[in-house]
Order: sequence, then structure tokens, then C-alpha cells
Amino acid sequence: MLRSLILQGLFFVAAFILLSSLREMSMLDKNTQVKQLSPVESKQFTSTTGELISIEAQDKTTVVYFFAPWCQICHASISNLQSIFENNRHVNVIAVALDFTSQQAVYDFISQHQLTFPVIFGNEQLKQQYAITAYPSYYVIDMDNKIIARSLGYSTELGLYLRTLLL
Repeated sequence: MLRSLILQGLFFVAAFILLSSLREMSMLDKNTQVKQLSPVESKQFTSTTGELISIEAQDKTTVVYFFAPWCQICHASISNLQSIFENNRHVNVIAVALDFTSQQAVYDFISQHQLTFPVIFGNEQLKQQYAITAYPSYYVIDMDNKIIARSLGYSTELGLYLRTLLL
């Protein structure tokens, strides 16, 4: 009985890893240089606070988190990202809102989850450049602006944190 449960557990874990890997195949490859993704004229985007922000690491490992305000998994996982931002000085966080019906929907999302990290208004060009096909999607970028980790879907706080340590 115990052996059967262990085998079923191992099968489940293997299937989960395989499915995750297949879903992530559409994302940008690890080692992609972020600076080469967008033309010079569109490297900065307007944040919800009116600041111009570039999607690049600024002397810190950076998590770039792509979400849509209507995405229920984004609602469930965003608090993990907020915790990473608050509790880890070596990690920067930038969230990118995509596929929103209005800017107010983004502001409501930020308010509902009491987000304190920068959130920028993305666009279709940015979505295509980062090969975003589902939400949430995120990339971890090292200080050399190279993608070191990527994932699609829900991620725990521990999972996010461990991916930032891949240096």
C-alpha cells in the first residue's frame, strides 16, 4: 500500500514537471539578454505612479512578473511576489499589466493586493517580445540582464525565492 502511494506520488511529480516544461517551451530561452529584446525608443514604460521604468535589472536580481487583472491565478499568487519584494533586499520586482480592459482595472488590482513594487502598463508589443502566452508568467533576470529562470502559472513564495538564487 505504501509503495503504491509512493509510486503514485512520484508519477504525479514527474507528470507535473513534464507538463510545466512543455508549457514553458513557448517562453524566451534562459540566457536571453533582456537589453536586446526591445528597440531603444521603447525601453521605458509608464508605471502606475507615472514614473518611467525600464525592464532591466538595476544592480539587483529582478523578477519581471506579467499578469492580467482578470486572471484568478494572478490574484492567488501576487501576495507571494509582494512577500519576496518586502523580505529580500537582493531582489527587485517589476510587474507588467497586460490585457487589461482599463487602467482602472490595474489600479484596482494594485489596491486590492496592496502592492508596493512598481507596476507598469504593458502593451501588445511588449507581450510579444517576452513571448507571453498565459498568466501569470515571469522571468528572473540577473544583474547582467540575462534571463536565469522562467515560469508560467502559480508559484509559491519559496519557489520564486529559490529561482532568484540561481546565480
